[in-house]
Amino acid sequence: MEKAIGFKEWQVVCDALSSGRQSLILRKGGIHEGRDGFSFAEEEFFLFPTRFHGQAGRVTEGRFQEPADWQVGETVKIKHFAEVCWARTLEDWEQVRALEDYHIWTEETIRERFFWAGKGMESGSIHVALVRVAALSRAWQFQYESGFGGCRSWIRLPEPPVGWREGLQTVIGDDAFATLSERVDSLLGGC
Repeated sequence: MEKAIGFKEWQVVCDALSSGRQSLILRKGGIHEGRDGFSFAEEEFFLFPTRFHGQAGRVTEGRFQEPADWQVGETVKIKHFAEVCWARTLEDWEQVRALEDYHIWTEETIRERFFWAGKGMESGSIHVALVRVAALSRAWQFQYESGFGGCRSWIRLPEPPVGWREGLQTVIGDDAFATLSERVDSLLGGC
């Protein structure tokens, strides 16, 4: 049995990641992250779109209709998989601001997260990861369970279908992704 981990992220951000518009994830952590707070504990995961209300006003772009919250028994369609290339904790607001062209969150949204304190994170810090996203050749479908809810980033998913890795197609080509990675590294001072 293969371990399947889902990373819960706003639907509009999952759309940006899956289209190649965004390759960074900035995260402070959810209320239920545990005593030590959030970390990029997983090196690879499925993107699990959440239906948090108010997403549209917290991003700079993206077409978004606010769907109703997930209901137990509703069909979830997982279409994308991500691998973490690197993850860091940034403590310099200017470094965080320098990344604004590489994600769709508003500055206010990121500022709120950066300066929030709690759950193992101090004010003046945020986690950032560069991820390589790939589309599954066929959407993976399963029923929504109550255990997928709550304000936490990582969830255990059912066993994925046999052969799901076959036909994965990265959303950004190798050369373009290498260029993106170099640009982001240079903005962060190669840290």
